[in-house]
Amino acid sequence: MDKETKRKAKAEARQKRKEEKLRRRDEKRSRKAARGPSPLLKEFWNLPNMLTMGRIAVIPLFVWFTYEADPFYSLLAAGLFTLAAVTDVIDGFLARRWNMITTVGKLMDPLADKLIVMAALVMATRLGRIPAWVVIVLLSRELIVSGLRQIAASEGMVIAAAQEGKWKTSLQLCGIIALCIHFVHPVYLGAFVVRIDFNLVGKILIYISTAFSVWSAAGYFRAFLAMLATRGAPKPAA
Repeated sequence: MDKETKRKAKAEARQKRKEEKLRRRDEKRSRKAARGPSPLLKEFWNLPNMLTMGRIAVIPLFVWFTYEADPFYSLLAAGLFTLAAVTDVIDGFLARRWNMITTVGKLMDPLADKLIVMAALVMATRLGRIPAWVVIVLLSRELIVSGLRQIAASEGMVIAAAQEGKWKTSLQLCGIIALCIHFVHPVYLGAFVVRIDFNLVGKILIYISTAFSVWSAAGYFRAFLAMLATRGAPKPAA
């Protein structure tokens, strides 16, 4: 075989390898287009989950508002926290109404709530608006209850939310909003003007919510132990 024939053979081999590489790339793209986006990726882009992700995204802005700690920025922080609390209700309602309850939503929704509440409590402690022990109790309660629920879920058991827990959440959210406002502001009630110390109101609500937190945590423990006792009990003979 002369040099010219060898050169042509090498060129043809390179061309075949190039064509084979292009063919494989086109096949890979075709298969990916046929599959479409993954189900998990689709879940991220429905409206309820986007609202949930929005609550997480605004946490740095909320922290910045509370960090400034002047009356104007405190009002902005309270407004942003209130908006986040409202979107929490809306995304849950939409998910149930439109049958969009997803795995991503089940994970991210409670996580978003805990993250923004934790940020608010930590910043309130930094500013001296509530004592640190209250935050420790509240965050410890959340970790303990979440742990109990995970253990129960791994055993095929479900611990329903108690009424005390719902009261705790409502009081805690209202207390955090009041702590964010912090300063004394006039509130117009028709012909009357009342000057309200929002920091005092927030402290009272947080203290009450702390009591409900401990009460509801004890309820979760009782429910968990009762389920274990029921599960371990021998079945009656047929």
